[in-house]
Amino acid sequence: MALSKIDAANFLTGTIPQGNVANASLGAVTALPGAIATGKVLQVVTTAQSTEQSSSSTSFISCNTSVDITPSSTSNKILITVSGTGRQNNDGDTSIYTIFRDSTNLQANANEGFSQLSTIGATRHKGAISINFLDTPSSTSEITYSLYMRSVSGGTVRSSLAGSTTTITAYEIAG
Repeated sequence: MALSKIDAANFLTGTIPQGNVANASLGAVTALPGAIATGKVLQVVTTAQSTEQSSSSTSFISCNTSVDITPSSTSNKILITVSGTGRQNNDGDTSIYTIFRDSTNLQANANEGFSQLSTIGATRHKGAISINFLDTPSSTSEITYSLYMRSVSGGTVRSSLAGSTTTITAYEIAG
């Protein structure tokens, strides 16, 4: 009896019944079909700043930490992440940290900001600045995302505390 080779790649069409595919085979999948493009990270841009900024303004001021990104399509989204440390020096005060897209506060309609440090009966409070925001800029022009801070009642607030690094990262996500 002669052996025959079957060209399985061109022989199989249609759907394979669920019970005939081992879970281990699914783990070997390394790419999805090209038609599934949403949610893919297209580019990542990051900036780090380690010069301490301080202010006692009750208006938002720049922390001098920003990142520029140019989306490749108006349907794409931008995920912004910020990681750093902050401090305030006034009993009972609150420091507010937020993200601006160019000159627009992305949290302007909220009660406060994205990340807050509050003192409770102490004269100083330090903590993490942690912000994650998914923006839909609908633009293909260069956009600047910046970290801003303010004091609620005039106490001194700080970012990049004692020379620690504050990082801002922009991820372009296919829409």
